[in-house]
Amino acid sequence: MHNEIVSYQVKYHDKLVDIWHRAVIQTHTFLTEEDINFYHKMVQNEALQSSEVWLELNTSQVPIGFIGLDGMKIEMLFVDPEFHGQGVGSRLINHAEKLKGSTLQVDVNEQNEGAVAFYKKFGFVQIGRSELDGSGNPFPLLHLELIK
Repeated sequence: MHNEIVSYQVKYHDKLVDIWHRAVIQTHTFLTEEDINFYHKMVQNEALQSSEVWLELNTSQVPIGFIGLDGMKIEMLFVDPEFHGQGVGSRLINHAEKLKGSTLQVDVNEQNEGAVAFYKKFGFVQIGRSELDGSGNPFPLLHLELIK
């Protein structure tokens, strides 16, 4: 048996929120605890239901990462920190490409250097920049587009 990518199901909600939380703590070191709590409420209460979410299940049928899409835009991509560097994020982007085509876009926190490097390695290029994030907070975003 191997990993599979499946669409969001409510039964996985709490596990996805947990993956988000642990990944953010590890990768978004520029956020305060107060900031993390603010975004946590958004993920817990609305973000997963307002996007087209796909998740990768391991061989034990446990979620290890997920991607949220809104049309051609990647709204979120988070991988369980225990599985970072093992291809989960790349497989989820490849899945999104199969569904949506290769003109994907993503906004990534400029201060999240690991994510910026990941997307650029995958072939995304910067097409813009904003001083504020989507919630109006002072966390600059880089606007990236997949160019193939």
